[in-house]
Amino acid sequence: MSVRIIGKTNIDFIGLRKFAFVFSSILVLGGLYALVMMFAGKANMGIEFGGGTMVQGYFDRPVDVGKLREAADKAGFTDATIQELRRDIPNSFVIRTKSAPEKSVEKSALIETALKTAFPDNAFHLDSVHEVGPAVGKTLQKQARLAVLISMLGILIYVAARFDFRFGVAATVATLHDILAALAIVYFLNWEISILVISAVLTLAGYSLTDTVVVFDRIRENLRLMRRKADFVPGVNLSINAVLSRTILTSLTTLLAVVSILVVGGEVLRDFAALLTMGIIIGTYSSVFVAAPIYVEWENRRPKRFQ
Repeated sequence: MSVRIIGKTNIDFIGLRKFAFVFSSILVLGGLYALVMMFAGKANMGIEFGGGTMVQGYFDRPVDVGKLREAADKAGFTDATIQELRRDIPNSFVIRTKSAPEKSVEKSALIETALKTAFPDNAFHLDSVHEVGPAVGKTLQKQARLAVLISMLGILIYVAARFDFRFGVAATVATLHDILAALAIVYFLNWEISILVISAVLTLAGYSLTDTVVVFDRIRENLRLMRRKADFVPGVNLSINAVLSRTILTSLTTLLAVVSILVVGGEVLRDFAALLTMGIIIGTYSSVFVAAPIYVEWENRRPKRFQ
């Protein structure tokens, strides 16, 4: 027996598509603007993409993060980000910086010296130093863009092969919509764009596709029963309403897992989990209000099933 969290619905989703298109256009424009800023190097790029140094270590006794910030500022690392780590070794911190001397090894030495000077009675033990040069950062940027492009192409091929080309284009546009919306969130909230954030964006692409395929699968089943053009839009609405309970239930159960990471995952996973949380909501929305309406608009403007 299937579980339903809402009863049978009869919502005119397709009738609301114009409002949805306006809202989605705002998200997409925000995402495109964020993308331009990222390419121009004006976004908050992590050291993986922009170059820099990450120092990780621990103190013998508890240290206030504010005091650490003061020590970093005095040493000239005014752009440093400091996070306390939740791990077996207490009083552990990770310090990331993109500024200061040209050689990264000098950066790590200066940071370590600044900490020892600021806390002479509380020894700092260096665990690791992670260094990324500007050339490596640019290479990683190219690889990240390539990964997104390959995922978009793969989505188009998969959905087109499973359904048809129009379904494939609609699913690809909806997924691209979700990626751009996620980038807009990251940029305008000034989150650091790191490998974890890119991983979250690609995870959202996969989740959005899964949700869209469920909706398209039901639409395809109902299309076989349609004999007249007048049945088309009502049939699509019927399909979306039929899977609405399942879609919401799937999203809620996924959100429970992601929110758990957000609450107990610590600072390192905070942005990753927060982006996934908002992305799941956007992905659920796009499956209903972007993917299916695009398919309907295409069929209305250039009929394929009903000549």
